[in-house]
Amino acid sequence: MKVLIFWDIYGRIGRNAFKKHFLSLKEQYKPDFVIVNPENISSGRGPIEKHMKELDALWGIDIYTSWNHIFDNYDDIKNYLEKSDSKLIRPANFYESEHVYVPWKWYKILEKKGLKLLVVNLMSSVFMRDDVYNPFLKIDEILKEINTDDLNGIIIDFHRETTSEMYAMWMFLDGKISFLFWTHTHIQTNDELVFPKWTGLLTDVWMSGPLYSIIWADFEAMKSRFLWWMLKGKIDQSLDPHYVVSACLVEIDEKTKKCLNIEKMRLTWKL
Repeated sequence: MKVLIFWDIYGRIGRNAFKKHFLSLKEQYKPDFVIVNPENISSGRGPIEKHMKELDALWGIDIYTSWNHIFDNYDDIKNYLEKSDSKLIRPANFYESEHVYVPWKWYKILEKKGLKLLVVNLMSSVFMRDDVYNPFLKIDEILKEINTDDLNGIIIDFHRETTSEMYAMWMFLDGKISFLFWTHTHIQTNDELVFPKWTGLLTDVWMSGPLYSIIWADFEAMKSRFLWWMLKGKIDQSLDPHYVVSACLVEIDEKTKKCLNIEKMRLTWKL
């Protein structure tokens, strides 16, 4: 089983770059499933319905993962989120109770061609702005609730700040899931590896967005933060036309759920 993963389509440049290359990459790698993260697709602050419908128009995306900006445009996106056929899931470990309702799905089992793939979002509780339930305990609960014997693969998108927490999660889940990838830092890493009990890891897939930027922001807009630890004015997205589209292809043994191979890809060009 092949799974093609794209993370963090950032703003207008990211949208245009992704649309320019998505279908050709899909044709080249012929994945069974495609995972895309559109969290920053609308000017870097959460998706809006218009931009999600643009992605829906591209045939072949099976699921959208999300993260800490997912509710930033909630009034615009709430109807899209709560559709019964919505492909967009949110982090599983937001606190919920009889007093607190957090909308829509937080994991999904994809079914296609006789294959079943579980995709889960988790969000770190370390150095993130959101107060969330312990992600280690939450994923343990999820895996105990689901009949994993009936699945062909399990993939987790873990949104976090620290590398130590990522590797701890990897070791905690080794032999229980197929692949764990880390998001939020927007820099593709060079540590793809399959652990001894067959769980694969890639610390960060990177993004589709402005290449010459500070994650996505224009340097002049961010300069004050680095030179005298202050932020003045609006943080503007870099409009330099050079872009990057990054992704990874994960191969999973559909009988054993073991990760077999991880292939990174990165395209840079000018719009």
